[in-house]
Amino acid sequence: MALKISEEAKVQMPMKTVASLIAIVAIGTWAFFSFQEKLNQHATTLQIMEKDLIENTEFRIKWPRGFLGSLPADSEQFMLIEYHDGEITKMKEQLEAGMHNKVNIDFLKEQVSKLQEDVEKLKDKVRENNGINYD
Repeated sequence: MALKISEEAKVQMPMKTVASLIAIVAIGTWAFFSFQEKLNQHATTLQIMEKDLIENTEFRIKWPRGFLGSLPADSEQFMLIEYHDGEITKMKEQLEAGMHNKVNIDFLKEQVSKLQEDVEKLKDKVRENNGINYD
C-alpha cells in the first residue's frame, strides 16, 4: 500500500493528540528560547567581565606610574614633602653658614689667647723693671 500525500490529503487525528502535539511544540519552543536567553546572559556576563579585567589590568599598571592622576591625600602629601624639602634646604644653608662662623670663632679664640699671652709677657717685663718701662 503506497502512501500518497498531497495538498488535498486529509488526516484524521483525535483532538487529544492534536492538543498534545501543540503542547509539545510549545514546550520545546519555550525550552529552546530559555536556553538561548541563558546563553546570551552568560555571554554578556563574560563580555562585561573581560572588559572589567582589561580595565583593571590597565589601572593596575598605570596607577602606580602616575598616568591616571593621584588621590587628594597623595597630592597633599606631595605638597607637604615639597614644603619640608624647602625647610630642610634653608636649615642646611644656615648650618653651612654656622660652620664658617665656627672657623672664625676658633681663629679669634686663638688670637685672643695669643694676645693674653703677650699681655702677660709685658706685665712680667714691667714687674722685672720695677714698674719702670725702658722700651
